[in-house]
This record gives sequence, C-alpha cells and structure tokens, in this order.
Amino acid sequence: MPLNGMENEPLGAVPIVPVPFTSGEDVDEDVLRLFIEHAVSAGLRAVCLPAYGSEFYKLSEPERERVIRIAVEQARKRVLVIAQSNHASARVAAEIAKRNAGAGADMISFALPRLFPIPDADMLNYVSTLLKSVSLPFLLQDFNPGGPTVQPKFVAELSSRCPNLRYLKLEEPVMASKIRAIQRETEDRVKVLEGWGGLYVLELTPVGIAGLMPGLALADVLHRVFLLRRAGRSADAFAIFEKVLPQIVFSLQNMELYLYCEKRLLVARGLGKNELRRSAAYTPDADCVSYVEELNERILEAVSQLESFPVPAATS
Repeated sequence: MPLNGMENEPLGAVPIVPVPFTSGEDVDEDVLRLFIEHAVSAGLRAVCLPAYGSEFYKLSEPERERVIRIAVEQARKRVLVIAQSNHASARVAAEIAKRNAGAGADMISFALPRLFPIPDADMLNYVSTLLKSVSLPFLLQDFNPGGPTVQPKFVAELSSRCPNLRYLKLEEPVMASKIRAIQRETEDRVKVLEGWGGLYVLELTPVGIAGLMPGLALADVLHRVFLLRRAGRSADAFAIFEKVLPQIVFSLQNMELYLYCEKRLLVARGLGKNELRRSAAYTPDADCVSYVEELNERILEAVSQLESFPVPAATS
C-alpha cells in the first residue's frame, strides 16, 4: 500500500485545510483550490480535510464529499489527500470512508467518537470496522477532553488486526513516553503525528514523531521548524517557532476562535479572501481583532525569514 513512495519517510507538516465560504455561506470552491495549490507550492507532502479545522461539523454530507473531490482534482497526486471520515456510528463512518476512497482519496482519517465513555474492547471493534471497510491506509485521530488518549497496547492490538493503520494523531501534553511505548509495542509500524496546532512539535520531534497536523496558515512555517529540528538545527528551529508560538497558544483557547485566527491569518498571507465561518461562529470583539492582527504581523515576519533557515537537502 505505497503512499507515493513515502511510507517510510516522515510526512512533516500535514495541514488541516479550512473550508472557505462566500458571503452567502456557500463553499468557495475557487479559494479551496487555491488552498490546495498553496500546499503543493510549499512543498508539503499531504493535506487533510474536512476535519474540525475545516468546520466539517457545519457541512452537509454532500458538501463533505464535494470538498474531498475538489482537493483530489486540484492535488493531482502532487500531495496526498487524507479524507476525514468522522461519524459516531461505525457503519456510517465506514460508508463515508468508502465514498471518500471512491472519490480518489489517498488515505482515510477519522477521529475516535468521544461523546461518551466507551470501553476499549468496544472501541477496538468500532475502529476495526472502519479500517476493514476499505484497503487504503488509515490515520486514527484521538483527542479526549475527558481523559487520556489511546494507550500503546490498544494501538498494538489494532495494528495486529488491521495492518492498514499507518498513522496516529494524538493531542495531549507530555506524551513523549507514550510515543516511545507505541513505537515499541507496534515495532514502529504505526507512526505518530502531533496535533493541537503544532504546539508540541519541538518537544516531540527528537522522540521520533513522523510530523504534525497544524492549520494550513502555519503549515509551511511549522514544516520548516520540524525539518530543522530533525536535522539537528535546533537553534534555528526555536528561532522560527518563537515567532509563531503566541498565535498558536492564543488561538487554541477555543475551537471557534481558532477558526477565526486561522482564516484571518490566511487573509493576511494573501491566501484567503475573508475570515467567514458558518454560523454559529465566534465573533471576536475589537480588542481580540487588534491582538490577532498584531500576532499575524509577527508571523508574517517569520514567513519572510524562512529562506534564511535553509534545510539540508537530505532531510527535505
């Protein structure tokens, strides 16, 4: 199951692509294509949508399938398209995964249903149903506000049942020891990607993560941070990261605030037309708007300095 020949290479930054909207709250397909093209031109290896950072929970099922088809059409195999296939029902999620595979996705992603506590045995059955629904590689995401994310033995058991589980996106603090345990338990068959906006990338790159999953607006910057850190250029990696860290921390206070910050930064970078999100959406006050603009100025400065921190060809 090759991933464009990259199955043994780190993915680096895999952006969650936001879904842009017109003033009438329709999906802006032209801007979405520009977003995919930006990922290609930035040298990224994969994109993921429609996830929480894409406002998938505000899209209809036909719209979700449509944005996957647009991404596949625009990517033209220049980047991998990872199709998020979330649903609390294993049966429905499997149907979504099949449709996304039929639309040309390169990989299927889904988040564990954490609406209510579910025993590990039942969660294993849920995930196994999804992974056996199509032959594509899978990425499993786990964000658990009510407790810890999946444990290493859970991942190892799942990997033994379903060898097409290739990646695991985890979003929790201080998880270096968990990542090392997952590497041991799965004999490194399952690679870990760091989520939560890239907040922990400097901590976890030396541990051996395969990359991170930030928003599109910072993906090229954080991709450079990851590659520099991985190449042993830690001072350079920190110099860039310190410019963008305040924006990451501020935006992650609230998911709807994050969506505003993400789209506003895309506008500041000349990549998006507006910061519109579908209602219900967070409306920032004047002080928030002013601060976000200030943070974005620092990020634009970091972007302008990226070429001052070239990455050795062997690690790019």
